[in-house]
Amino acid sequence: MATVAAGVPPEGVHHYDNAGDVPFEISKYWHQRHKIFSKYDDGIWMTDDAWFGVTPEPVANKIAEHVASAPKSKTTLIDAFAGAGGNTIAFALSGRWSQIFAVEKDPKALACAKHNAEVYGVSNKIWWVEGDIFDALNRKLKSALKKAVVFGSPPWGGPTYADFEVYDLSVMQPYSLDRLYTAFSRQCTDVVLYLPRTSDLRQLTQHAKEDQKLEVVHYCMQGASKALCVYLGSFAVG
Repeated sequence: MATVAAGVPPEGVHHYDNAGDVPFEISKYWHQRHKIFSKYDDGIWMTDDAWFGVTPEPVANKIAEHVASAPKSKTTLIDAFAGAGGNTIAFALSGRWSQIFAVEKDPKALACAKHNAEVYGVSNKIWWVEGDIFDALNRKLKSALKKAVVFGSPPWGGPTYADFEVYDLSVMQPYSLDRLYTAFSRQCTDVVLYLPRTSDLRQLTQHAKEDQKLEVVHYCMQGASKALCVYLGSFAVG
């Protein structure tokens, strides 16, 4: 029998045990809960919005493996949009990083991430930063950037991105590809962005340096692509 982690979820944070309690718009994600978090029954916390953006655990683990191929001189991992903690937990479980900073501006989502990291036994490996990532990079995390990889799984503007055969990253909300790339690459040479599976690859190639190989990897579950990552910098993914 699963042991639920101690603590009472704050207002707006839930652990749904019964299908009848789950809001309709997130019910399909809840039915995949054990693929999203294998330890869901141990007391995972989620906000209703977090279900749309959390990376399924098998995908998060494979991404963590690929991001670990960054140069050994990179010892710090900055998760720019930590959400409910799916990717952050995978990075911590990999054992690759001396420091992991998880940044999230939604205090309820951050509460979920902290709690979920406790469920997975890695909370003591993560430094939590509540606030805006762009401000954090210019202030709290500025000194860490030289030895850092920045991983960004930004909001995609809700599930409507799937309505497009080819997704225009210049209109991604609330942050466009150009804004993310400019902010992250200005101070960091190794950046990974987790983006919709239908992203316009032509827009991604515009950010490849002349002497740089641009790695783009699709991540699939049960034969279906869930999303892609673009690796900007010195990664050995292939």
